[in-house]
Amino acid sequence: MTPHLELEEELVSVFRSALKTAGFIGGPVVEEFEQEFSRFCEASHCVGVGSGTDALRFALIAAGVQPGDTVITVPNTFIATTEAISQSGARPDFVDVDQQTYNMDVRRLHEYVETQCRRDGATGKLLNRKTGSVVTGIVPVHLYGQMADMDAILEIAERHNLFVVEDACQAHGASYYSRRENGWKKAGSMGVAAAFSFYPGKNLGACGEAGAVTTNDPKLAAKVRMLRDHGQSQKYRHDIEGYNGRLDAIQAGILLAKLKHLAEWNQKRRMRARRYGELLRSWSDGISLPYESPLNKAVYHLYVIRVKNRDQVQARLAKANIATQIHYPAPLHLQRAYAPFGYKVGDFPVAEHAATEILSLPMYPQLDLRQQKLIAQKLMDSLAGEVSSGASPSSEPAAAAESLAD
Repeated sequence: MTPHLELEEELVSVFRSALKTAGFIGGPVVEEFEQEFSRFCEASHCVGVGSGTDALRFALIAAGVQPGDTVITVPNTFIATTEAISQSGARPDFVDVDQQTYNMDVRRLHEYVETQCRRDGATGKLLNRKTGSVVTGIVPVHLYGQMADMDAILEIAERHNLFVVEDACQAHGASYYSRRENGWKKAGSMGVAAAFSFYPGKNLGACGEAGAVTTNDPKLAAKVRMLRDHGQSQKYRHDIEGYNGRLDAIQAGILLAKLKHLAEWNQKRRMRARRYGELLRSWSDGISLPYESPLNKAVYHLYVIRVKNRDQVQARLAKANIATQIHYPAPLHLQRAYAPFGYKVGDFPVAEHAATEILSLPMYPQLDLRQQKLIAQKLMDSLAGEVSSGASPSSEPAAAAESLAD
């Protein structure tokens, strides 16, 4: 049973309440969710918005991105990351990722700012040597539910006067041990701001589109509040030109109801990840299992393995009624949308090679041991080249694609 069905009556009551009060946009339910989610993320402020893309775009604008700036991110993420950068007026540029975590490689980030950039003598700003663009920020993506190495990223950012906005759209509740602060820090609490998506398949998912920005900066939060609501500081008083990016009250109520269960669901995801590891460890020569850094408590939005001959393995699993997905099959720098930037094959080899081998197995809190044993067995059969079809003992492994959606 999916979380939506598990909480059916509670979620339906949210809709009934909205019908009775006609409170559909903003209002106390949105405010209550913002308070509770900021507390969950251990951040001072939360601003609910219409989508994760809105969240990242508004966070970047509020952080001070100017037209023509360059913002650094990674190539192995959903295009919403770079869309938000472009739509804030900046140009996305990439650094490659770590071989084990697939998060931003801090050595490559250091190399980028030291060798591909120069300091402007007059302004002191960091400039990209090739484009002449001012480099203003970094967007690390906490991919698959594991946070990037934030201490190292923040140290580089501070040294070069860059802001850091976390793309935490897959990391609701993930934690990172900060050696700088000598304690565990939640996703959404470390950068100048962070963006969350509540797309239905996320660890905390709405029943539609929704997102949020978290921050410890009250001025940045106030700017995002104006940006989401046509630039209004109060009704019909427009201090800036903004957007229509408000969070619906029904979605906020649904998220508020589900937020109470998120810590438990995340723990169940961690347990399912450990169970996959136990079931698949004997095939370690043919499978690269997810690596969780000792500095992280990942929440396994996705359980992503690497296998040779990935496409053939995926086809065999589909024949055996096991639904899998690929996150993501083509790095962004090789997408047609970014052809004008002139990137080519070989520019980011770690991300490119990983894209040919990664495979997302079914992962959701309600996945049971019998289902995982079946998935593991069919995967091992597929790796051995055996095509064994037949219905699964439950319909849920085949239906698990819903929980893997962007």
